[in-house]
Amino acid sequence: MAKPFIKPVITAGEAAAYISPGSSLMIGGFNYGGAPYTIIEALCESGVRDIDLICVDTSYFQTKVPGPVGVARLVTNGQLRSLVASHIGLNKKTQELYTSGELKIELIPMGTFVERIRAGGAGLGGILTPTGVDTVYEEGRDSVELDGRRYIIERPLKADVAFIRAYRADAAGNLIYYGTNRNFNPTMATAAAKVVAEVDEVVPIGGIAPDDVITPGIFIDALVLKGEGEYASRT
Repeated sequence: MAKPFIKPVITAGEAAAYISPGSSLMIGGFNYGGAPYTIIEALCESGVRDIDLICVDTSYFQTKVPGPVGVARLVTNGQLRSLVASHIGLNKKTQELYTSGELKIELIPMGTFVERIRAGGAGLGGILTPTGVDTVYEEGRDSVELDGRRYIIERPLKADVAFIRAYRADAAGNLIYYGTNRNFNPTMATAAAKVVAEVDEVVPIGGIAPDDVITPGIFIDALVLKGEGEYASRT
């Protein structure tokens, strides 16, 4: 009998188990939108530490209920060894760890952030960008002059694992997204050795029109259903 899904549908806990100390990890989303909260919760519960995280921001840190949100929990739990991000302005804990030297953070412009990931997914050796030239950002970075203009040389970003968020998947792992929740997720899906997508639902092959597919299933290794199991009430 044929299996009902070509791509395995796993639990959030099984997805979190892909991460071990020292793993590099991309997590999609921007603040509240498009983050794979079910998997993030499982990763927080796992307690694994020394994660090298690539995520555009570290969400919100709130001292009142409900407390840290999403990726912010990884920060407050002390599970990160390093962070590559663009925006930490809504998380005071991240700022404190950065200024105290307890967390190594590389802050890069948001456009550069996504282009470095795109370069990683495309197998490029890097990109050239004028963003940051003649600013403190250029210090310690290589640059090159072309046609009378100087560009910063930016290396590609890749990861061992990516946790992304989509709206719907078909059984082959093809994905579509909902509105701005798309954000960095499709790009990250191309730049990691193993990619797990958290989705609202999985439909049979043919349930997504070919022209509507944003992320082809060839990039996806496994699927997690949003709010499954013990995380159902939290997402």
